[in-house]
Amino acid sequence: MPITTTRDDLVATVTIDRPERRNALNQQLLDDLDLAVNRAVSGGARAVVLTGAGGHFCAGADLSELEDVAFTRHLGAVLMRLTEHPVLTVAAISGSCMGLGMQLALACDVRVVNDDAAFAVPVAKLGLMVDHWTIERLTRYWGEGAARLMTLTAAVLDASDAWRLGFAQRRGDLTLAQQLAAAAVPLAPLTQSGSKQGFEVHDGPTLASYQGAFAAAWASADLREGRAAFLERRAPRFSGV
Repeated sequence: MPITTTRDDLVATVTIDRPERRNALNQQLLDDLDLAVNRAVSGGARAVVLTGAGGHFCAGADLSELEDVAFTRHLGAVLMRLTEHPVLTVAAISGSCMGLGMQLALACDVRVVNDDAAFAVPVAKLGLMVDHWTIERLTRYWGEGAARLMTLTAAVLDASDAWRLGFAQRRGDLTLAQQLAAAAVPLAPLTQSGSKQGFEVHDGPTLASYQGAFAAAWASADLREGRAAFLERRAPRFSGV
């Protein structure tokens, strides 16, 4: 199976397993990846780690099968769903993270980067463009200078660049990414999901959504539990309500 899912308690690891193409994705595999993440979250996972097999995260889209801009629009919908999941998503990146691979990494909340990772957005080599969501997120996470460098010159950046510029939040392997995900599982779900909404606020409707999440967290049983646990010097037991 090119897309596999494993569970360790409440952490799901979704793996792209197509090493003969350095985990490049065609439309069917993109749909399979989308379905795997959706099933993991709907099945109760409290964190999802996205990674690739065979030493590479994802080398991009399988250009041998792409035909037109419809794929880009479809990809945009998949990336938006990945961004909007209420649980923590962690990209565990090694080897090639380019094009579509970079977009998947941009859609995740945090990134754990191995020392052999390489990053690129080689659109100028192909005569195509990524959508504005990708440009905006690339600029936010890498800084505008690096974003322009990658898109306009097809430059390849490395793990040290990712760490230095803030794209990577941890340096390490899949095990470290899974440990990071597991550490987030006991934390307050309403706080996590509401904070994720806050990072996506760009206009009036999205601000209203965040304000609703803010009010829900402040009125929640989890807040009462968090305060009680603090006073009683014990670990809180959050329920997401």
